Amino acid sequence: MAFSRFTRAFALASVLASTAFSASAEELTVATFVPPQHHSNTVLFAWFAEELEARSGGTMTMQLFPAGQLGAGPVQQYKRAVEGVADITFGVTAYTPALFPRTMLAIPPGASNSSAEATVRIWSAFDEHLAGEYADVKVIALSTAAGLGIAATQDVSTFEGMQGAKIVPYAAMTTPIIEAMGAVPVQMPVSEMYTGLSTGTIDGAYATYNNMTPPWNFWDVTTHFVTNVPVQHAVIFVVMNRERYEGLSDEHRAIIDELAGEAASMKLAEGFDGADERSLEMMMANTDKSYELVAVTDEERAKMDAAVADGMQAIFADYAERGIGNAEEIYNAINQ
Repeated sequence: MAFSRFTRAFALASVLASTAFSASAEELTVATFVPPQHHSNTVLFAWFAEELEARSGGTMTMQLFPAGQLGAGPVQQYKRAVEGVADITFGVTAYTPALFPRTMLAIPPGASNSSAEATVRIWSAFDEHLAGEYADVKVIALSTAAGLGIAATQDVSTFEGMQGAKIVPYAAMTTPIIEAMGAVPVQMPVSEMYTGLSTGTIDGAYATYNNMTPPWNFWDVTTHFVTNVPVQHAVIFVVMNRERYEGLSDEHRAIIDELAGEAASMKLAEGFDGADERSLEMMMANTDKSYELVAVTDEERAKMDAAVADGMQAIFADYAERGIGNAEEIYNAINQ
């Protein structure tokens, strides 16, 4: 009888333990508009999922919904996190610039020439200047895709070559810079640039090496990829629904806190910079394409940098008119 009672007690304890485990188990949903093979998925989110499961002993996992499965297009990604359509979303600040005016100051050319460099600088300025723009969410990562070149159907490596060229910048806010260079800014999402380049709707677009190779394949419709240009940055965010975050157990929130911020942001930067390195190798090895890699000379770069300086003053003036009088201070803090 004693053995029987012990067996029943053990079985009951096992059931209760199993029930408690199930109750505390968490699966976080992640929504992104990019395809499954995108490096943000294969680097950042693969790492994030592995770390969540390992650090939680399997009680917290992640499910990725790529290619707009939880909502088509990139524009509503921040809203989807705020409203809880997904627990975590991946998005681009330039698609909703009114929400992130201070963060947008990381887009224009400055001191950073890679995603990793820009990420370090963004986080050095985050607490003092940018954090207030993310009060409604938990920030998991904030990084950039560095537009270190211009994919073009003509040679825009000189100031003369830029005159009148229709160029797609990384954000409408950089219009004064593009105009100061003598070019004509044209707003267009990356998904339409291949067609725009092939039809002549645009003459060039700020791009990464990764845009030249699959899956974007700009190398099929361009004659030049111009480097040593003033680098623009597409600022990328990964954010979490705040109520979902605050509803987690202390242990699970602690894990999120350990992974979020600079750790996850540098992983995101690793994905973008790594993709560029691999694509550059492909570009150097491929002899079937007819485009030319051209570097802006120091003399021409000095002219472009002067145009950037002029354009930035126009940007700061516009910010002041919109009630943000310390835009230059924020820009300088991001570019220290």
